[in-house]
Amino acid sequence: MSGGYEKCYRRWEDDPEAFWEEAAQHLHWYRKPTRIFDADAAVYGRWFAGGETNTCYNCIDRHVEAGRGDELAIVHDSPLGHGKQRFTYRETLTEVMAMAAVLIDHGIEKGDRVIIYMPMIPQAVFAMLACARIGAVHSVVFGGFAAHELATRIDDCQARAIIGASCGLEPGRIVPYKPLIDHAIDLADTKPAYSFILQREQMPATLNATFGDVDLGAALDQQRAQATIVDCVPVAATDPLYILYTSGTTGQPKGVVRDNGGHMVALTWSMQAIYGIRPGELFWAASDIGWVVGHSYIVYAPLLAGSATLIFEGKPVGTPNAGTFWRVIAEHGVKALFTAPTAFRAIRKEDPNGDHVGEHDISSLQALFLAGERADPETIRWAETHLNVPVIDHWWQTETGWAIAANPLGLGLLPQKYGSPTVPMPGYRLAILDDAGHPVAPGTLGNIVIRLPLPPGCLTTFWNADQRFRQACLDEFPGYYKTADAGIIDEDGYVHVMARTDDIINCAGHRLSTGAMEEVCAMHPDVAECAVIGIADPIKGQIPCSFLVLKNRVDRDFGDIRREIMQLVRDEIGAVAALKTVVEVQRLPKTRSGKILRGTMQKIADGLPWTMPATIDDPAILTEITDLLAAHGISPSGKSVAGF
Repeated sequence: MSGGYEKCYRRWEDDPEAFWEEAAQHLHWYRKPTRIFDADAAVYGRWFAGGETNTCYNCIDRHVEAGRGDELAIVHDSPLGHGKQRFTYRETLTEVMAMAAVLIDHGIEKGDRVIIYMPMIPQAVFAMLACARIGAVHSVVFGGFAAHELATRIDDCQARAIIGASCGLEPGRIVPYKPLIDHAIDLADTKPAYSFILQREQMPATLNATFGDVDLGAALDQQRAQATIVDCVPVAATDPLYILYTSGTTGQPKGVVRDNGGHMVALTWSMQAIYGIRPGELFWAASDIGWVVGHSYIVYAPLLAGSATLIFEGKPVGTPNAGTFWRVIAEHGVKALFTAPTAFRAIRKEDPNGDHVGEHDISSLQALFLAGERADPETIRWAETHLNVPVIDHWWQTETGWAIAANPLGLGLLPQKYGSPTVPMPGYRLAILDDAGHPVAPGTLGNIVIRLPLPPGCLTTFWNADQRFRQACLDEFPGYYKTADAGIIDEDGYVHVMARTDDIINCAGHRLSTGAMEEVCAMHPDVAECAVIGIADPIKGQIPCSFLVLKNRVDRDFGDIRREIMQLVRDEIGAVAALKTVVEVQRLPKTRSGKILRGTMQKIADGLPWTMPATIDDPAILTEITDLLAAHGISPSGKSVAGF
């Protein structure tokens, strides 16, 4: 192994508090922490207790004050909006202060929750930083998410305001956001006092001041004209910076809470150690600010590190072609790209020979990072061949906020093993346990868990739901955080993440709950029972497949019902759910106790070996499922290892 990684990991193991105390010295503190780790606080302890700081100050002000105000901070590239913008740190500070002044003028203050519902435009980043500046807690919701999903988040965090835009842009269409915001407010019990709406020229919205609508663009213009100064508000290191709701949380939102102090320390450390990015270099996380990657590596980590970040409003293909990524890298001088394997599978499908790569000078690119789902070896090899840079798979979660396991470019790359995100990062002590909580031998599949305490930067709890956090993440394996992923650690210490252990599927890098989709399908008046599973897809990783049992005496064409179900899921969960396979069944395979055998159904659909469950109530149902999948173009080849 690399001496750099081994030395760094041992240094953390020997004295975790000293390790993170040293990392924290690179940041600005109004008051230094009195304890680096307080083991008695909150659910599992808190990092940097007693400290006071401000995330916005550390992202923007301290770089300006250090004489770097004229250096590049933000690049915006929108092939959909046909526009490009560049902001220095000084210009970014002006924009953030204007946004903060608008919020203050409307009574938003420290501790208030503000939902941000915007497309990939610079104002979305300014809004996040403005909230951090005044101590408000932001909750970014993916622009275009269905009104029902937005409403649940409004209620859960009791949002005082929404910062939105009139529309978002997708290839070939414009998505009106304002009607979704209005409908969400109608559905929610909590009524935000204000909706700040940025008008976009592609589709302006009708605003109604009587109902709290504010023309955000006009309000920002006024504050800029007045050159309003808004100082940063000191907050406790343990105060929440943001709430991020995980995907598919229909009915019972799960808001991951990230604090200010630990979050800054971990992300600042990761930019140099994991990604090898230094001040002044351009980092591009091709994600959306609605997801955790966007929070950590579009907005906060690059700016904390004093580097520049790229905001991209487009798609890897179709805007206009599969060469979009290479055009952006060449035009702006991107040093490192971070995206999901799904993006590269889509590019590879459209341009299998990599012809578009040769059309652009991408010599600035020094590494490609992949995360969000398991990176299959063929996709990695294709990228290595055509980009001629290291392709680094790494593994983390919304809950952790940064990499659990990675191949750390900044510490010196380790030998690669395809299919493995390599080794645990400092802060993470991993173990593989069986279902009874016992350690297993190297190379044995089991539950991947992280020994407590979690490192800085990880979630501290769920919003207003400490007990739910304990039950969901800590209680099953005492002393450990349950990742809900299954995998192995081999004899070389490499981590191999194999599958989720719950009902979350990964569709094009988006974690989606099959349970949430089942809940929506069950809303249809003709559906008596349903089950949703994720099946393997060569482009998106997994796609959902819904099995429906209709109510008795339903006398309608199933094609109509299928279309209604697909639209219902799109309306309630969002287009990212991508439900296109809907199968009618007479009954679902279950255990005698009534548990639907989703895992067995998924193995059949993916053509994997499977074992006839000992508790199944009727084995013949699995034969029917196999035949139905084949009729829908899914031809399973896996056979029951029990001879079925």
